Amino acid sequence: MEEKFAKPAIGDIVERIINGKKHIIIQERWKENGDETNGQYELPAGKIREYENAYDTVRREVFEETGLKVTKIIGEEEMVDSKDTKTISFIPFCVTQNLENAYSIICNHFICEAQGEPVSETDESRNIRWIEIKELAELLKNSKNKFFVMNINALEKYLKLNNL
Repeated sequence: MEEKFAKPAIGDIVERIINGKKHIIIQERWKENGDETNGQYELPAGKIREYENAYDTVRREVFEETGLKVTKIIGEEEMVDSKDTKTISFIPFCVTQNLENAYSIICNHFICEAQGEPVSETDESRNIRWIEIKELAELLKNSKNKFFVMNINALEKYLKLNNL
């Protein structure tokens, strides 16, 4: 029997203060093989490329999926970079592992800030927009099934962190 392995990925909670209120960016999934997950709300995210630094993945995925340029990643300053062994150690905000459905993935979620204005859609996502976190809390509470499963735990933890 052939062994199969979970794929490492990065998920991004991109924050911004708009008119004095905290917002994050969300989008609707629209993947080529997305099937029943197409149309669900999700965070910018993607797989880590071979030998790619996790923080570089955050920057790349946010830009590819939203057009925004990451300016700060919470916790990046605490990264341990062992140049002699060419390894890094990092602590994401939340790690979520998919135990069934779709494909086996482990998503390391980070909180970050970015500048610029989001594009309206990409080849993987549509309706990219800022949402006030109070509105996000209501949407998640009332329509959890409309969210991509890999983002739910991280979003709930994020909302608790923000007392929602």
